Amino acid sequence: MGITIVFGASGQLGHCLKLIVERENISNVLFPSEEVANILDPDKIEALFSQYQPSHIINCAAYTAVDKAEDDIDMARKINKDGAFNLANACKAHNATFIHVSTDFVFEGNAPRLLTEEDEANPVNIYGLTKLEGEQDIIKITNKYFIVRTSWLYSEFGNNFVKTMLKLGCERDELKVIADQIGTPTYGVDLAIVILKIIASGKTTYGIYHYSNEGVASWYDFAKAVFDLSATKVNLLPVDTAAYVTRAVRPAFSVMDKSKIKHEFGITIPYWRDSLAKCIHILSK
Repeated sequence: MGITIVFGASGQLGHCLKLIVERENISNVLFPSEEVANILDPDKIEALFSQYQPSHIINCAAYTAVDKAEDDIDMARKINKDGAFNLANACKAHNATFIHVSTDFVFEGNAPRLLTEEDEANPVNIYGLTKLEGEQDIIKITNKYFIVRTSWLYSEFGNNFVKTMLKLGCERDELKVIADQIGTPTYGVDLAIVILKIIASGKTTYGIYHYSNEGVASWYDFAKAVFDLSATKVNLLPVDTAAYVTRAVRPAFSVMDKSKIKHEFGITIPYWRDSLAKCIHILSK
């Protein structure tokens, strides 16, 4: 197996990948700084590809501020679409395999059924739209790609829902959390393990894959589990979407079907609450 370069190495998933690479003593994965591995600079990308001739790259770089994206369309599109476009071109030119992380927010989420890779994508916000545009560019440019859609990502690293809830739980006696948006929390470390398994498998069954932890939750359920597992005392109140207006619309139901990735790579996916317990345990230290 050749060299793998991680783009967006300083972000949440980049840190999760680094953790697994160090833990498993994997020596051929590089984590260049954003300055060196700038996905918006084709010259810098070309320099990296020319120097290392990677067999694989992992794109963890993304504009993920869902509400902010509604007013910052140009920057969201630059990072989520143009960045993917630039990396896909480099992969094509250097015959590298592109592993790109995408999102459940490419779906409208208006029907309570498991979403498969074949289901039509119809985003309801700018973040989801620009991520879908990135996917479409990759598919047009190169045929050596794994697009991995994930959902509700959290970990010990970066800013995420779990860390926000823990912080607010210490500051407030009462919190209101949305109970009618349904999805699946995903532990970044679990996702990192699967991405590295895809590379190690050497398989060429390219395409779109869905990965989240197992199970189903509302944001309220997710918050309740965070507080229960961390023994945080807070009065948690469920509210509906209409009572908590945000700049961006969210899918009401975006639980993904993971049959394809499980079958293709022979993986067992942990239940979301079990993985959350691991993360909370680490954070409590």
